[in-house]
Amino acid sequence: MKVSVLGAAGGIGQALALLLKNQLPAGSELSLYDIAPVTPGVATDLSHIPTDVNVVGFAGEDAAPALEGADVVLISAGVARKPGMDRSDLFNINAGIVKNLIEKIADVCPKAVIGIITNPVNTTVAIAAEVLKAKGVYDKNKLFGVTTLDVIRANTFVAQAKGLSTSDVNVPVIGGHSGVTILPLLSQVEGVEFTAEEVAALTHRIQNAGTEVVEAKAGGGSATLSMGQAACRFGLSVVAALQGEENVVECAYVDNDGAATAFFAQPILLGKNGAEKILPYGELSAFEAEAVAQMQATLEGDIKIGVEFVK
Repeated sequence: MKVSVLGAAGGIGQALALLLKNQLPAGSELSLYDIAPVTPGVATDLSHIPTDVNVVGFAGEDAAPALEGADVVLISAGVARKPGMDRSDLFNINAGIVKNLIEKIADVCPKAVIGIITNPVNTTVAIAAEVLKAKGVYDKNKLFGVTTLDVIRANTFVAQAKGLSTSDVNVPVIGGHSGVTILPLLSQVEGVEFTAEEVAALTHRIQNAGTEVVEAKAGGGSATLSMGQAACRFGLSVVAALQGEENVVECAYVDNDGAATAFFAQPILLGKNGAEKILPYGELSAFEAEAVAQMQATLEGDIKIGVEFVK
């Protein structure tokens, strides 16, 4: 498989590239691109790690050389959050970056599976969809907003709160990828019960975990290492599914006809064509049903911003 990482010189990109270098199947190619001139050096640095994954790096204005023949493209390019910013504040810069990169993907590797990490994901995925539609190559089964970070945070926080091993916890997270649009389905965590107070506190922490990192880094950055891990998990799941592994399920933000909004995150069965099936997320508690109703206007607004930006 060939996996391309766009934005590979950034904090998320370098962490993601390191993890992929160590975990992609033997014989894979890892292609790194960033506008920053250091990118070929990042590739050289990684190439010294003794795994059977070939790494190449490209820098400059044109991402095309990094995309030729790509099976999977993971986009982390863009600016990171700083204290006092929310994901919507990133829009003016990151929207243009994503639009330009998606246009290049449409021209060079239109059949690749695309995972968008660049925030605000609620909006950047809608931008990508509109660009791909305009280019005549849109396949809704191959475009994903990577919301895996919300899942691994939920698993971590629940395990800590209940004294469990993280390997025994699987929290589905639905909705979107910012603030109130992030909804962990704590009612569906097997073998665990929560009080109403615990549900409210854990949900709030999961929704605001990004801010927790931004503030803890005191202006020095946002969630790069945990996001790198989350993006790697998602990327490896896509690769495994493309190679024929069965029963690969990840939560992701996708074009979702039957959901409350045009794009919505929920569990997805991955397969050889990307999203094989959007899985039902089961019966919601009263708290969760109310949260879905309350997030709808925010999600619709985020999506509309993306569509209008392209049009």
